[in-house]
Amino acid sequence: MQKRTFFSAVIAAAALSTIPAWAKESRRLVVGMDATYPPFGSQDTQTRQYVGYDVDIIRAIARAEGFEVEIKNLSFDGLIPALKTGNIDIAINDITVTPERARSVDFSNRYYIAGLGVVVNAENTTIARAGDLEGKRLAVSIGSTGEIAARKIKNAEIRVFNQLTECFLELRNDGVDAVINDIPTNDYYVATAGRGKVKSLPIALTQENLGIAVKKGNKELLNRINRGLAAIKQSGEFARIFEKWFGRQPEPELLKD
Repeated sequence: MQKRTFFSAVIAAAALSTIPAWAKESRRLVVGMDATYPPFGSQDTQTRQYVGYDVDIIRAIARAEGFEVEIKNLSFDGLIPALKTGNIDIAINDITVTPERARSVDFSNRYYIAGLGVVVNAENTTIARAGDLEGKRLAVSIGSTGEIAARKIKNAEIRVFNQLTECFLELRNDGVDAVINDIPTNDYYVATAGRGKVKSLPIALTQENLGIAVKKGNKELLNRINRGLAAIKQSGEFARIFEKWFGRQPEPELLKD
């Protein structure tokens, strides 16, 4: 009996040693995002609480998997470096899954299907299709897929800003001709702060999958995120969050992952 108890203790100790450090130290994980991207993530001016689609999604996943999250506001281009250094555990911020990024971090299953669109001033009549962007002054946020796409446009003058809000401000000040950015974020800005001043054009430059990022090789955390994501899709909570922020039901293919 004593021998069995001893071996049970050894097995339990070995099992504990395989648990990753982030799981042993705390049930609270640090989630990085650039909180200047409504409706994905922003900070309420009155309560100072972080709100948005990304915020609701990661909190729902955390509840499903039994951990808590702490939101940390970082610049978009600082998210992947922060994952690499361990300053954050998770990054969720309208992040498009690309081969280049996948070499630096691991991505979850997709939780949104996005695309790149174009915003111009309300009175603009010179840009109506993708080809009209050639030779124009374009604003993009640093490290975004919008920047990657803009640099492929012939003779375009690219202006890179740290935050998306700066891109839109430059557009309204006539410093650029257009902003290239994710369509849902564009539409949200056009309907709120930019109402009557800017417009979103019916141009989709790309279709992109958004994923939740973790440090390369952190398979335990990645599995928990994917498991939690699948759980909230199955329960219907995912669809409720999606409709809350985008006013429609998610695409059927988005619910299959």
